[in-house]
Amino acid sequence: MQLSPTTEKFVLHWGEMGTRWGVNRTVAQIHALLFLAEKPLTADEICETLNVARSNVSTSLKELQNWSLVKVVHQLGDRRDHFQAHQDVWDVFKTVVEERKKREIDPTLTVLRECMLESKDDAVLDLHTRDKMQNVLDFVESMSDGYEELKSLPPATLLRLLHFGAKVQGWFGRRDEADGKN
Repeated sequence: MQLSPTTEKFVLHWGEMGTRWGVNRTVAQIHALLFLAEKPLTADEICETLNVARSNVSTSLKELQNWSLVKVVHQLGDRRDHFQAHQDVWDVFKTVVEERKKREIDPTLTVLRECMLESKDDAVLDLHTRDKMQNVLDFVESMSDGYEELKSLPPATLLRLLHFGAKVQGWFGRRDEADGKN
């Protein structure tokens, strides 16, 4: 499979962005390739297109499947696995956010809650530190609760909400500037 210069640029940039988000470059490049592909691709086609070792592609595909971003599809008369990425941008976004929440936010909430429970019996812990930990817990719980409320909204509603949020920011930004605040 030959990539156009624009497609190659997109795939390479997606890989770069992946590294900034804590994702392996090859994993992100494979995701970009599968997202843009007109049809599901085999691991060998991915290897050839991206010039990546088969073992790296296999490991990367497993990672993408663990993130629920790629699925295996079968084609009649072909015993090989073909791989396909979610094609809807909103599905990709929601899947990434949900997976990151499960892997990062949920464990953090668990530890913060444990810390607050343990803080009651910690004679050495000062009140200032306990209050700061409680503030962090309250903030993360609020963000998590807000996410739970938003995740079920349809994409069109989320877009309207985002546009409305920009308008609200504009209103408050102008008011803050008029008050001499930034």
